[in-house]
Amino acid sequence: MSGAFLDELCGLGPPVFGIHGNVDEPALRSLLPVERVVEVGGARIGMVHVGGARAGRPERLVGRFPDCHAVVYGHTHIPEVVRHGNRWIVNPGSPTERRRAPTRAMAVIEVEAVELRPRLIDLT
Repeated sequence: MSGAFLDELCGLGPPVFGIHGNVDEPALRSLLPVERVVEVGGARIGMVHVGGARAGRPERLVGRFPDCHAVVYGHTHIPEVVRHGNRWIVNPGSPTERRRAPTRAMAVIEVEAVELRPRLIDLT
């Protein structure tokens, strides 16, 4: 992603919180952190690009963000929404680069009174 695209996205209106990924431009990497936690409607959502190897991933992500209600990661481009204990693990996939994923996708997480309702949206 480029800094220009981030500017365009931020111009749409709602607040934009992001992290950088492994193929983002250097200028964007200097603007965005490698991981972060955001609060939305009282819910805490951890964000990181690389979730690590598939084996043990949910445990690792929950351990990395122990005070979060959900953890969003990317890198694999394979969309998933799973429950791990009382936390959500979400990979939104990618709306542009599907790579090994079956479809292009994105995720929406609705938050109401700390209740999260994540869902995937198939963009094919």
